[in-house]
Order: sequence, then structure tokens, then C-alpha cells
Amino acid sequence: MLTAIEMILVCLVAQAALTDLTLRKIPNVLILSGLLLALLLHSLAGTHGAVTQQWLAGAVTGLFVFLPLYLLRAMAAGDVKLLAMVGAFLGPLAVLKVAALATLFGGLLALLMLLRSGRARQAWNNILVLCAPLWWRCLGLPMQSVPLPAISSVGGIPYGVAIALATASSVLLVPR
Repeated sequence: MLTAIEMILVCLVAQAALTDLTLRKIPNVLILSGLLLALLLHSLAGTHGAVTQQWLAGAVTGLFVFLPLYLLRAMAAGDVKLLAMVGAFLGPLAVLKVAALATLFGGLLALLMLLRSGRARQAWNNILVLCAPLWWRCLGLPMQSVPLPAISSVGGIPYGVAIALATASSVLLVPR
């Protein structure tokens, strides 16, 4: 049986996935509402230390898991904030599991989108260009500073969908 916290979380991530699919954006209002709801629900649960152990630690963990990808411009800020919201609901350990699942779902989603759009060859070429210095170094040639080549993007993915699928899978399918 799902708890109120889990039911609300599944509804929030489903909404985030839908807006990410349609608008390619996750609204800050949705994230902030989710963070406040999680804080309220953890406070009402009445367990001693739930606010700091679950809400705060989960939100910080969720934020810092995907923050490096945002800093590398590989992920949008809304996706990072969405995982922080998920962490506020589930806590620090569970959000790490959700992040791992989201990475798997995101990879599958990216492959499907590449195959569907016909840009798989361009993506493979991008990988080869970016990894060429590493290949040469593995063959024993000295490492030289090479400016990052200009590559054309093969498109972004709505990562909110991957986070939503991972969250729903974690909440609905994992026995308690």
C-alpha cells in the first residue's frame, strides 16, 4: 500500500514528465510545490528528525547527484531540481537508487530517440571525434593539448521522463 508521500510524489513526477515532454521544461512552481509538500508531510509524520534526515538530506543528495552534469551542460537545471524534489520525498539513500535507475532509463530513452530520428550515425561520429585523443594516448602516442572540436548536437532528451519512470519504478515496484 502506498503512503500519501509516495502517491503525491508519483503524481508530481508524472506532471513533470508531461511538461518536459510537451514544453521541454520543468516548471519551478512544480518543484517548489513538491519541496514544500514533502516538508509538510515529513513534519506531519511526526517522526523525530524526519525533516533533517529525510527532507533536507534527501533534497541535498538529489541536488548534488546530477549537479556535475548540469555544470558540464549535459543536463538542464530543471532535471537537477526535479531529482532534488524526489530526494526531499524519499530521502538520501532512495534518491541514489532513483538516480541510478534514471541513468539507465535516460540511456535507453536517448538510444530510442537517436534511432527514431535517424541521427545515430552522427552521434557515433561525435563520440569518435571526442574520444580520438584518448584512443591515440592508449596507443602510446604522447598526449597533446587539442582544442575541443566543434561537433553538432544530435538533440537533447526530456530527462524528466527518465526521472519520473525511475521514481515510479522505485516507489511502485520495490517491496517495502
